[in-house]
Amino acid sequence: MIPSLNSIISRLHLKQLRLLIALGDHGSLLKAAQQVALTQPGASKALQEIETTFDTPLFNRTNRGLQPNETGHCAIRYARVIYTELSNMREEMVGIQGGRVSVGVIMGAVPLLTDAITALNPDLSVEIVEDTSAALLSLIDVGRLDLAICRTTISQTPQIYDSLKLQDETLAVVANVQHPLRRAKRLTLQDLAEYRWVVYRANMPMRLLLEREFRDAEISFPRHLLETTSVFATLAILRSNPSFVALVSIDVAQFFARHEMTCILSLDLASRSEPYELVTRKGAPLSHGARLLMEALTRDQGKKRPPNASRQPA
Repeated sequence: MIPSLNSIISRLHLKQLRLLIALGDHGSLLKAAQQVALTQPGASKALQEIETTFDTPLFNRTNRGLQPNETGHCAIRYARVIYTELSNMREEMVGIQGGRVSVGVIMGAVPLLTDAITALNPDLSVEIVEDTSAALLSLIDVGRLDLAICRTTISQTPQIYDSLKLQDETLAVVANVQHPLRRAKRLTLQDLAEYRWVVYRANMPMRLLLEREFRDAEISFPRHLLETTSVFATLAILRSNPSFVALVSIDVAQFFARHEMTCILSLDLASRSEPYELVTRKGAPLSHGARLLMEALTRDQGKKRPPNASRQPA
């Protein structure tokens, strides 16, 4: 019979949890002992103490090493959870003292994020992960990101997030500064249909919008696409060949154009993209660094929203 929780708490040590994790990783007492800086006899004694604490064997001893039984797999799994939570606690304490935040961002919102970050206290450490909305939401789910600028509409369960509309996204078509149509006063999709397009992969919001534009104009969608979610890859492709065009947010387009890296083509799109959202896990406590970044992101945006605008669930 498994002992009471109080009995386990009073007898189990954190170093024993590290040993359990190492045994799960290696299946060898010697290698596990080396990982947690114990002698082999010391590790053997610690394992015996662990199994005494739970009053049940956790491993089968074989000629191939130690193989966790069903109870052992359970103990190892929860040892990992406890270790991860302790690591998260430490990171949050570091964040409170010095400031740290992990933030995700989709390509179009990169300029919006960088503007906010430059206004932060220089003592705040920031990790930036650029990816698709789907990938960023999955990182929020597992606690890998504190927050993200993305869209919850791509999720089948948007209700599990807290989200705040930051701003609408306007789109623009960009190309090499030597593109043949760079000086054209007014373009249509037909003018660009034969050029090669750099696009998001299928089923992403920006890609769906572009496909809708072509469909509404009764033009076949371009073939031989280049698909990427990377700002840098998009820029490198456009700068390498004047025959490419790409659909990006107006913020990205203006940044490129301002630094004379690409030009903005005079094509007006009828469709409008979905707004950017500031997304966090619903009900999850926010670190000090996350709160600082959220304040920076919403400070200027708050001036653009009506006075009664408030934080709403997605």
